[in-house]
Amino acid sequence: MGSVSGKAVLFDGEKIVSSAVIPARPVPVVTASEVLDLAAGQAGVTQADIDYLVGTGYGRVKVPNAQKAVSEITCHAKGAAFFNNDVATLIDVGGQDSKVISLGSDGSGRVMEFSMNDKCAAGTGRFLEVMAKVFEIPIEQFGEAALRAKRCLAISSQCTVFAESEVVCLIGQEHDLDEIIAGICDAVAARVATLVGRVGLREKVYMSGGVARNTGVRQKLERRLGVKIWELAGDPLITGALGAAVMAMEYLQGHRQ
Repeated sequence: MGSVSGKAVLFDGEKIVSSAVIPARPVPVVTASEVLDLAAGQAGVTQADIDYLVGTGYGRVKVPNAQKAVSEITCHAKGAAFFNNDVATLIDVGGQDSKVISLGSDGSGRVMEFSMNDKCAAGTGRFLEVMAKVFEIPIEQFGEAALRAKRCLAISSQCTVFAESEVVCLIGQEHDLDEIIAGICDAVAARVATLVGRVGLREKVYMSGGVARNTGVRQKLERRLGVKIWELAGDPLITGALGAAVMAMEYLQGHRQ
């Protein structure tokens, strides 16, 4: 249950049976019910057939009939480890916050340390969405535009509101749009790199969350960190929901109390 979208994963202990993603509704309970219905329908079952349900994310306590509510930090680590058992550092740039998680080396998804930015929209997916509206282009095109740029125009403002004004000014000065977008992606990468510095960089590095699909941000982050950022073996957008489903199976089997 994220700030921008609701995700659900059905898991049978070995594989993902189905998954669903929908935009977040104004009422979290409605989002949870709709996305669960959608995932269950894809699997040919109903919510009543679900043996154990774990909620995670901002709206985790609003998931109807959930037996447990677990932090998204824990669930993202668990989901990423299911996709790739060699994850050492996980970077999750979500809609409303950014997180960097250091995982144990045993492949279980154990969280060793983490750092989180949940006080400011800068360095998050929300920041990118605001900027995409300024350019009147789909957010999905941001990464490609950044990669086309011959140089990167610096965005000095740390605040989303001030950065928006700065970008409007740069557009008005007729700077190359791709170069401005590259600067926006680099601004996100700079904020995330600061979080990585607090946790400590360990390889291999992976990204989860919707911004993991943004090739521009990933490239800028690779340059700032000086390492390759690998792609998860599955959809990065459902990593947290997958982790919740894996933990639900562990609770069901009595591996957790």
